[in-house]
Amino acid sequence: MLVLITYDVSTVSSGGKKRLRKVAKECQNYGQRVQNSVFECNLDASQFAALKFKLADIIDKNQDSLRFYQLGKNYKTKVEHIGIKESIDLDSPIIF
Repeated sequence: MLVLITYDVSTVSSGGKKRLRKVAKECQNYGQRVQNSVFECNLDASQFAALKFKLADIIDKNQDSLRFYQLGKNYKTKVEHIGIKESIDLDSPIIF
């Protein structure tokens, strides 16, 4: 299923900047960045649960926030893109 993950991490302290980098890195391990604090991740249920647990463990729940949008398997009809930075089709083969 496609999951859209958004986050807002307070960066007023050095600890916040470190949390921001950790959240971004963890999201990159599972998907692609489509905006500064937005990732598209194609996950199965166990991957989603693991990622959610890891991210919740990184953030400071009193200062930061995470949002998860589960778009399901038929997400291609639910996502529309206009402008630069076209996203990669996560289901197609990637050729280097």
